Amino acid sequence: MTTNDLTQHADLTHHDKGTGALRTRRPVYVDFLPPCNDACPAGENIQAWLALAQAGNYEAAWRELVSNNPMPSIHGRVCYHPCEDVCNRAFTDSPVSIHAVERFLGDMALEQDWQFDKPATKTGKKILIVGAGPSGLSAAYQLVRMGHDVEIREAGPVAGGMIHFGIPAYRMPRDELRAEIKRIENIGVKISLNHRVEDILEEKVAGGFDAAFVAVGAHISKKIDIPTRDAGKILDAVSFLSQANDGDSPKLGRRVAIYGGGNTAMDAARTAKRLGAAEAMIIYRRDRSSMPAHDFEADEAIEEGITINWLRTIKEIDRSTFKVEVMELDENGRPQPTGRYEELEADTLILAVGQDTDTAFLESVPGIEFQSDHTVVVDANMMTGHAGIFAGGDMVPSDRSVTIAVGHGKQAARHIDAWLRDATYQRTPRGELIGHEKLHLWYRTVAPKMEQDRLPVKERRGHFDEILKNLSEPDARFEARRCLSCGNCFECDGCYGACPEDAIIKLGPGNRYKFDFDRCTGCAVCFEQCPCHAIEMTDEPVVKEVMS
Repeated sequence: MTTNDLTQHADLTHHDKGTGALRTRRPVYVDFLPPCNDACPAGENIQAWLALAQAGNYEAAWRELVSNNPMPSIHGRVCYHPCEDVCNRAFTDSPVSIHAVERFLGDMALEQDWQFDKPATKTGKKILIVGAGPSGLSAAYQLVRMGHDVEIREAGPVAGGMIHFGIPAYRMPRDELRAEIKRIENIGVKISLNHRVEDILEEKVAGGFDAAFVAVGAHISKKIDIPTRDAGKILDAVSFLSQANDGDSPKLGRRVAIYGGGNTAMDAARTAKRLGAAEAMIIYRRDRSSMPAHDFEADEAIEEGITINWLRTIKEIDRSTFKVEVMELDENGRPQPTGRYEELEADTLILAVGQDTDTAFLESVPGIEFQSDHTVVVDANMMTGHAGIFAGGDMVPSDRSVTIAVGHGKQAARHIDAWLRDATYQRTPRGELIGHEKLHLWYRTVAPKMEQDRLPVKERRGHFDEILKNLSEPDARFEARRCLSCGNCFECDGCYGACPEDAIIKLGPGNRYKFDFDRCTGCAVCFEQCPCHAIEMTDEPVVKEVMS
């Protein structure tokens, strides 16, 4: 070896060896992807805002939250929180009640009148959004933050889309809904109500818009052919819920039947009871395990006295008599007719068999293509086949929920912004997902989640008061502190206290730590003591000797 090579080798050996045997592996600080963040359709950094909330920095937590989702008071109530379904805390006791903390932050923001920061500069670009539902509102908010001018044109008399027209007030009170939308207007979004767009190309040109985002939702109830001799009153669920939400509900009679097994069917049945129906029954052709409604929706419906007739399908209606066929599941879990029939009595039938989207106004636009269910085909950038016209929410092929729609709006805004700059939006690479099996929980403190108070069942008849109550400040903070910070350092000092060589250096609050590899032996005690697996052991770089 040359003198230079020997000096370099000696220096490398000194730094790699540490105080003990030659180190073969070294620790590194890493950031993994928490399962809650991964599962959030709106792309929230849940772990980040929970960390701020548990420190009592509520406004900072809210601002981190609304960087991705501008309506936390709404989502804390109506989101079906898939984040909680994958929470690693469930393997200790129960998932973190993420939605409850989100609602707490959202409601506190409304009470404290926290407002969004307005953009410092303007781009001079103008975007038309068709539809003031969750997807359109989300896209508008993000685009304004990017410096663009945005106008939403909404066919209905109020903004909110299916949040307003389809979700009853006992789940989504209207004061909070209006306040969340008003704050989006305050940042600079213009909303034109009672403005139905019939010719999007004409409106785009006339208004001087540089791009358009279409998010008209799915407001049309699907039709179903049921033979009727002398049909009684038949309503569609979307129209019924919309009328009920606006205080103009139709007369139902004593007994109401709801045909369908989704969340809309549950809401229709529970709304019918609140409007005075003595009996509300759901008729559904499959069993509970195949029901599209979420379990808690069915549980609450049954709790309120709703009868659910599983494995039944309506074959014929004669005035108030419903002839239903009993179904049986085959080996594949699909319902098959049995030839056995029953009769049920109801004064009104509400059809809740799904919703379609009204995209007929786009059919004349060159390049736009449709699926067989009338949803609009979009590319990976959420743009339709016509340049500059983007689409999202319930009107594109996808699962449907308020949170998915909000996520679509955010993504569409990013793609629209990039398109206006003759660029392509590139999503930031996602880190490796951290599962519960990778955590090193040397503490196993059982601390079950804080339950939200509920309006007693006997007090729910005759009005639409909200059922779930907000958490108190101490309870919300406790709940936030149940987060395990999966995959990301939260400065617990476990590694710092466990290192036998004093090889870990604290960098100050919020700055985490670093390793002194002159001292580190690679013993992996820090790795084993890190409860959230924010330290990984990696192979040492190979040092090659250079022979002269």
